[in-house]
Amino acid sequence: MPYLRVRIATHATTVTAAQVASTLTDLAVNKLGKNAAAAAVDVHFSAPSDWFIGGQALAPDQSSFFIEIKLTAGTNTRDEKAAFIKAAYQAMSKLLPHVATTSYIVLQDVGADSWGYGGETQEFRYIHG
Repeated sequence: MPYLRVRIATHATTVTAAQVASTLTDLAVNKLGKNAAAAAVDVHFSAPSDWFIGGQALAPDQSSFFIEIKLTAGTNTRDEKAAFIKAAYQAMSKLLPHVATTSYIVLQDVGADSWGYGGETQEFRYIHG
């Protein structure tokens, strides 16, 4: 696992959902030790005029993003999470033009008994090897 939900506000037409998904999957593997085959990434684009920071819409040439990643609780250290946040911000800043500093990355720890895929919880997978 993980599951990544990505919201992006940009005018750039050269950035694709596939590029974003590939970039973030690679970072989840390299920074968090996750299995690429089990990583799901959901990417949505918005117009800068529909994205607000401090009550003001982004400028037409500005970009911003929100990345939410759900992880199995206890599988990553603080340092690994910090490294992912730093690398993800840097990677998104390379993909998107004029990224607002107020772009967020949220890592959520979910109990192993509270989520899973393929009809099995992460806790079941751990117990049964």
